[in-house]
Amino acid sequence: MGTVLISNKSIQWGQLAPMLDGPARIRLSPEAKQSIRKSHKILRSLLDKNQQIYGVNTGFGQLSTVPISQEDRRKLQLNLVRSHACGGGKPLDLGVTRITMILKLMTWAKGYSGVRLALAQLMADMLNHDILPVIPRKGSVGASGDLAPLAHMARALIGEGDVHFQDRVMPAMLALKEANLDSIVLKAKEGLSLINGTQVSTALGIRAISESQNLLKTADIAGALSTEASLSTRIVFTPKIHKLKKHPGQVASATNVYNMLQGSDIVHSHDDCGRIQDPYSVRCIPHVHGSSREVFSNAEKIINNELNSISDNPLIFPNGDVMNSGHFHAEPVAQALDTLSIAMSEIGAIAERRVNYLMKGIGDRIPMFGAVHPGLESGFMLAQVTAAALASENKTLAHPASVDSISTSAGQEDFVSMAPWAGRKCLRILDNVRTILAIEIIVAGNVNYRFHKKLVSGNGLIPVMNLLRRHQVLSMQDRPLSNDFATVNQLIQSRKFINGVNKRIKLS
Repeated sequence: MGTVLISNKSIQWGQLAPMLDGPARIRLSPEAKQSIRKSHKILRSLLDKNQQIYGVNTGFGQLSTVPISQEDRRKLQLNLVRSHACGGGKPLDLGVTRITMILKLMTWAKGYSGVRLALAQLMADMLNHDILPVIPRKGSVGASGDLAPLAHMARALIGEGDVHFQDRVMPAMLALKEANLDSIVLKAKEGLSLINGTQVSTALGIRAISESQNLLKTADIAGALSTEASLSTRIVFTPKIHKLKKHPGQVASATNVYNMLQGSDIVHSHDDCGRIQDPYSVRCIPHVHGSSREVFSNAEKIINNELNSISDNPLIFPNGDVMNSGHFHAEPVAQALDTLSIAMSEIGAIAERRVNYLMKGIGDRIPMFGAVHPGLESGFMLAQVTAAALASENKTLAHPASVDSISTSAGQEDFVSMAPWAGRKCLRILDNVRTILAIEIIVAGNVNYRFHKKLVSGNGLIPVMNLLRRHQVLSMQDRPLSNDFATVNQLIQSRKFINGVNKRIKLS
């Protein structure tokens, strides 16, 4: 378990990514504590002067003109949290919840939110005990903050709702007591600050970026394996060819495939085959994979910018100014995840086409469907059908969420980002892409195993074939493939293919 230091310094998404898989120790830096204290002190002084502050001594949204008396301010914050806890659907996964809480702390640490240090410390203590609120995944439109899911998060701090703690789901108050923590009574602005912000959308974005990074490298591995299995040429991946195009992602992908195929007896076995060109799904791997890498890089930049941004409203400035804006609006995240969805859908789409290419048979060396006895056996006919079904599903899911705004809050919030849906459907696309790549690796690996058995694979693909043998997903006859899909899917998730290849060549 590592330690995450919450400060006002910028970090990269990769520094938070380990929390997708498990807890970490959280510590507020001295500078963060000072910033939080100073911001709260400024807020208190403004309230003592009876300055009108949205959501602190006024109502919310269309009710912002309604004044709130001093004796009702705490009740205002409590009512806000309770009334906004309107989410539905299955809970967010625990990793996304952890990062949501971390991102909330990061915003507070910059000193523009006015909350008490006690609230921030309770959030950190809950993370250190891995007490994670049960947050329904549906119900946010990604503007005015991820209101509904963040309200469910906020309930846990006041001892309401359910949490996940020590492999159990239990009432929040019980979990806090077991961890020797006290729930908190919300004071001025704290309920509002808890539910304002893009933290859920951004946490979904961090998971999507993490999984996409893995799949982009895995796609090059799968593409190289299919290139080898289909008796396609390596020459078209020569890096100097691709340096003529000014796309770094294309050069990186071409270099990966070229290097993995180095020393392949299978590739050299058809040097004089007479085939002029291979299909686009093979020949244009660098162009398609590379384009997706470029889109990924832009999405990664936007997510990094957002996680280091202040996402709250209103903002309490050090000089005492209280200013309102729309920093809770997650449009940058929504557009980043929509473009990432399109890019990753293309990774799955071209992989399915490579699988389909192998189904046709290759000359007299590879029978149709990769079957040893075509007709008697169906080979990988239905493996390709499954890949086609998933690729088609992705085409629907890739429709941008961000172009489909809907007015809420009696028209006050009349243009919303839909970033949480952009994130959730992006993750569904990535799950499908991972399965498509698993299918491609199984099919291409089995073609190598069945029809190129006496020939050695490329230097970078030997670890891939060894993993497939070790996990017993290579066979000479028809068999149910669902378990094999799940096995290879897990190997992809655990990055074992990437780690194995990296021991021989360095993937870009």
